[in-house]
This record gives sequence, structure tokens and C-alpha cells, in this order.
Amino acid sequence: MTLLFYILIFLFLLLSVILCFVILIQETKSLGLGASFGGDTSDSLFGTSTAEVLKKFTAVLSGAFLIGCLVLSLWSASLGRKAQNISYPAEFQQTTPESPQ
Repeated sequence: MTLLFYILIFLFLLLSVILCFVILIQETKSLGLGASFGGDTSDSLFGTSTAEVLKKFTAVLSGAFLIGCLVLSLWSASLGRKAQNISYPAEFQQTTPESPQ
């Protein structure tokens, strides 16, 4: 079960990087980072509606990001609760030194 958790964390980090890249290549009023990749207002990879495609793709990625945040947050909280409920044998339990009275 924890292997699946770590795979989902890796996919979440990959989604985060892709989302950052898609946001940065979008065209702003001053052309932003999109101009550094050679993009011009007349050039577009997906045709004349590139801005609309990127907006929709960003919306889908951000929705997946939010859902991934919620799922991983709830899952990590449940893993933490399970780790607290594990009972260890007496020789592995920490004992606190008693204070002198």
C-alpha cells in the first residue's frame, strides 16, 4: 500500500512540474516567458486558438492538482494515524526516566 502512495507522490510532483511549465508558457500582455521560447503572437503550435487550448489544459491540470492534494493529504493523515496505533514489544518501547522526588 505504501508503494502505491510513493508512486502517487511521484506522479503528483510530475503533475506539479508540468503545471508550472504550462502556466509559464502562456502568453501574457507583455508576452512573458512565452516570448523567450521564440513564441510570437502570430506563431502558434496548435493553430490560432493556442491561448484557449492552454487555458483549458491549465484548468484540467489545476483540477487534477487540487484533487491530488486532497487525496494525498487524507492518505498521509491516515498513514500517520496507523503508525501511532502500532504497539511495539516492551523491549523496543521508550521509557522516560522518573524524576526524583
